[in-house]
Amino acid sequence: MGKQLVASMNHLPAISGSSASLEAYISAAHAIPILSLEQEQAYARELQQTGDINAAQQLVLPHLRFVIKIANNYSGYGLAVADLIQEGNIGLMKAVKRFDPDVGVRLVSFAVHWIKAEMHEYILKNWRIVKIATTKAQRKLFFKLRSQKKRLGWFKHEEVLDVAETLGVTPENVLEMENRLNSYDMAFDMSTDDDDDSAYQAPALTLANESPSPELLLEHKTSQQQTQETLMQALNDLDDRSRQIVSRRWLTDNKSTLHELADEFGVSAERIRQIEKNAFNKIKNQFVA
Repeated sequence: MGKQLVASMNHLPAISGSSASLEAYISAAHAIPILSLEQEQAYARELQQTGDINAAQQLVLPHLRFVIKIANNYSGYGLAVADLIQEGNIGLMKAVKRFDPDVGVRLVSFAVHWIKAEMHEYILKNWRIVKIATTKAQRKLFFKLRSQKKRLGWFKHEEVLDVAETLGVTPENVLEMENRLNSYDMAFDMSTDDDDDSAYQAPALTLANESPSPELLLEHKTSQQQTQETLMQALNDLDDRSRQIVSRRWLTDNKSTLHELADEFGVSAERIRQIEKNAFNKIKNQFVA
């Protein structure tokens, strides 16, 4: 469906690297009316039942503006917005193909995941190249620096000056690009290969371990045990009626109310509250003793 759908959208201005063509495309995309819920569901059901490319196109075109909006959010990676839009459009078409109008969500909510997924994949594949050469001087060095090397190894100071003069860049540009070209990508997490020595250099291993140390775990366990023992001793020191009131008011799943206990013990609810308060004071004294 993808190639047919792209071909059926050829009346839109083409996206290229020039700002004029990109602006024309964005203007055309924003001029397409948004679908109502009824229209969206009708086209989606038609696509489900017949596979009609025209129905798919009617779903895709009004949502191109959302792809543009998402692409602008990722412009900080240094990639061309036009390329991000094209990748996002692929995600949109995948979403249209899988959209079920009976699920109860609008297409735009469903498509966001697919649009972002395609953009993320594109950014991950291209980010390293972009970071290596971002300025005019860096792009020139990226393509010509290797040909300027007369031997293996790093440049000597005199070679740096010579290359800088030959290519019309600063010595600092040469050193920076040489460093970038000699660097390598490293996975954030450890490799699954036990024989890979680089696995133990993974950045994830340099992060601080936020989990508590064995000493803290033992201290916490000991403290909990002491607290529990003190509470049990304090309850045992209470008279039978006070212990029952505290237990049934606070230490069981089905807690009794003041009035229920008052009826059972033949006293007022206020008297139950006073007994409970006095019992808590005695328990508190056990902990501060």
